[in-house]
Formats: sequence, structure tokens, C-alpha cells
Amino acid sequence: MNNNNMVCDLKTGICGGSEEEDMEVIDFNHPSKTINLYYVTDPICSHCWALEPELRRFVEQYGEYFNLHTVMGGLLEKWHDGPIDPANGINKPADVAPHWREVGEYSRMPIDGTLMIDNPVQSSYPPSRVFKVIQKNHNDITATQYLRRSREALFAFNQNISEKSVMIEIVNKLGLDGEAIIMEAEQQVGHQLLNEDFDLVRSLGVRGFPTIIMTNAENKGVKIVGARPLENYVDGLKKVLNLEQLQTKPLPSLSILLEKEKLLFSKEIEVMYDVEPSDVKSFIEQELSTERYQVNEILGELYFNTQ
Repeated sequence: MNNNNMVCDLKTGICGGSEEEDMEVIDFNHPSKTINLYYVTDPICSHCWALEPELRRFVEQYGEYFNLHTVMGGLLEKWHDGPIDPANGINKPADVAPHWREVGEYSRMPIDGTLMIDNPVQSSYPPSRVFKVIQKNHNDITATQYLRRSREALFAFNQNISEKSVMIEIVNKLGLDGEAIIMEAEQQVGHQLLNEDFDLVRSLGVRGFPTIIMTNAENKGVKIVGARPLENYVDGLKKVLNLEQLQTKPLPSLSILLEKEKLLFSKEIEVMYDVEPSDVKSFIEQELSTERYQVNEILGELYFNTQ
């Protein structure tokens, strides 16, 4: 601690901090994790990709209140001759492309989408099973990193994340044995793990993605469907806890966040640090040395990654 105020106040009896109150109540206890938060999602869910900025900040600031469970929902088993999602006009893979582009433009989490015309994802089950195997054999953090890298590859960089070679490459970059994990995911254990998630999804009554369900010790809670603003999730957590105010953890510095995430889009930095789009570049320059990051642009959006 470096305090340059060497003047001691004779009346208050305080050295180096004359603004301190005479007495205040403080609490060094961490909130007990009495809440289970189920995040039902899928690797190819475009609105889940759009939700990432708000969800990341919610977890960073309020994660001490809940146990986070990421659950695979099974968005697409396979394409067939009949309609997949007739209500939204999706009968074949190419119908997904304009919908994805619309989500990307609206959310500013970039989505190319032409992959679904040229080399469409045939099923979201293979990357979902890989997620489950990593979760079982390693930990939730590494599985979440795999999910994030898969979404970057699919939505922004137009790679088919249901192809074995792409999945292996993504897993290898996490420092794991991609071939071994994909092989295990294709076996009975991978199918069983994914089916367990599907059973949980049914028991939770979830029909759309993303869905976030928060339940308390009495197994009562709230369900929030769709990609919503941060305030919706904070309000939901308050309701489940029956609290008017919540303690917030300090946000991580940008250098720590970028080191952990490896790649961040402008929208994610804006949401995390309440930065205006026009101020992102100057904010980055203030927080990071130029040797620490690269700046690039894709589909009209800036993104920053570690050197």
C-alpha cells in the first residue's frame, strides 16, 4: 500500500485517510453459493453467441452467488427432408445463413453464416459430446474454453465445427489430446453423457436456447429465455435470493481478461467495462501495451487477441 498523505488529523485521530467514517459495518464473508444456475445452450446457437458479452459480465460480477452448470440442449441432431424450424422458415441449412447474419448484425457479435450454404454443419451433437467429455475428464473451465473457441470458429471464422479435423484442432489448441478426446466422444460414453444433459433439459422444461434457470435451496426460481440484457439476469438473481441489493465482485483488468479469453470482440469489451463503441480503441491503448495485443476487423467489427 502506498499512501502519500502523511498528515494526521488531530480531531479524528486518522493518519493518511481523513475521509474515513468513524465506524462502519463491514463484511468479509463471501456469499454462500445457495443458487444453482443452469445455462442451457448449444454450440451452434446464434443467440447464445449474442449473449456472451452479458453472460460473461454477469458471471464475473455475481458468480460468487451461484453454482454455474452449462447444459447442452441438442439444437440440431441432423438435417432431413422435412422442415426443421418451420415457424422461422428454416427447412434446409441455407435458410440458416440469413437468420445468423441478422443476429450478428443486431447483436454486433459477428456472424458470417455463409458456411451454412457452402459446407453446412450437419449436427450440433458431435461438438456437444466433445464438450461433455472435456467436462468429465478435465473441468468446467476447460470445457467452457472449448465451447468458446468452437463458437469463434463457427460464427466469426466460418469453420465447420462438426467436422472431426476442426474439433481436433480446437481441442489441441487447448493443450489437450484432440484425437483421443474426439475418439472418446464418438464412443458410448460420449453419447451417454450428452443424453444425461438432454434428460436434465427435459426435467427443467426447457424448449428454446439460450435459457437460464436459477433455483434456490427450496428448488424455486426463475427462468429467463432468450438473450437478454444484463439487468434481467441481475433482477432474476435478486428474486431468487429475495434480496434488494447484491454485492458485486470487482471486474478483472482488461489485461487479465484478455489473457484468459485470448480473443475479445469490441462488443464484449464495451459491455464488460461500460465503454462506448467510439472509445474502445483509446480504452485498449490505455489498458494494454501494444506488445500485448493485436487488433483486427471482421464483418465490420473490431476484435483484439493476444500476441
